[in-house]
Amino acid sequence: MDNEKVLLTDVTGRDGFQMEDWVETEDKISIINEIIAAGVKRIEATSFVSPKAVPQLKDAKEVIQQLNREDVSIITLVPNVKGAEFALESDVDEVNVVVSVSETHNRKNVNKTVDESIEGIVEINRFMKTGGKKVNVGLATTFGCPFEGLYEVDRVTEVIKKLTAQGLDSFMLADTTGMANPLQVSGFVNSVKDSFPDVDYSLHLHNTRGMGLANVIAGYDAGIRIFDASLGGIGGCPFAPGATGNVCLEDVAHMFYQMNIPIDPDLNQLITASKRLEKLLGYKLPGQVMKAGLSTDLHQA
Repeated sequence: MDNEKVLLTDVTGRDGFQMEDWVETEDKISIINEIIAAGVKRIEATSFVSPKAVPQLKDAKEVIQQLNREDVSIITLVPNVKGAEFALESDVDEVNVVVSVSETHNRKNVNKTVDESIEGIVEINRFMKTGGKKVNVGLATTFGCPFEGLYEVDRVTEVIKKLTAQGLDSFMLADTTGMANPLQVSGFVNSVKDSFPDVDYSLHLHNTRGMGLANVIAGYDAGIRIFDASLGGIGGCPFAPGATGNVCLEDVAHMFYQMNIPIDPDLNQLITASKRLEKLLGYKLPGQVMKAGLSTDLHQA
């Protein structure tokens, strides 16, 4: 392990809040700004998706307008060119677009075939280039699908091949329903990097079956340096059965700190923000460090 710095992308504002009944706009803004103040440098803040599809994020424009944007990259998810127009108007730094490796999940998620989604992504990329903005492609169900089961990495490389041929060069490998294991993560990451060495990769992992942190380390050992995570471990996909929480932001940060791997955010500030989020949402969050404290915290004998 070479101790190269890790960059965390917080996805609380999008992946987290889309799974809640409703979080008030001012509360969303306050929580995300706390995460920014803690030193997280990449924030997926919301999604410019149809309010009919995801009403929890209908305040996307207002949220973006009131974020403290100094020294941080603000990212939004966009499903189509209309969403990309809103993102460009809001002057976000990057956009995420999503296509599922699974035909069944892609139908459930966006009611399109995989090839139809790829065509849409190419169109979005063409549009975002006019504003000089980066497009990241999230490959949902990279490691397996709750409808179709596990599959070989060839299905992933086939989708990447079609998109790189159209000029896309940044991919997020997403374990949408927490089906991955560490051996699979390292194998898939090494395989896609060997096949397409000149593009950027990140990991979006869920802790659905308790393997989230182990999969993070497997990804790090395979060369990934950008990881998605959410405060308190909230979040999931509303269009996939059992897609519970993302890997927990402060738990991932704590692990890397303990391993002497450089990372930006202040851990105590993240824990404070996570406790506030738990109080705001009104239920126990799955994060561990917020409950147990740092492993370096000492107690009176």
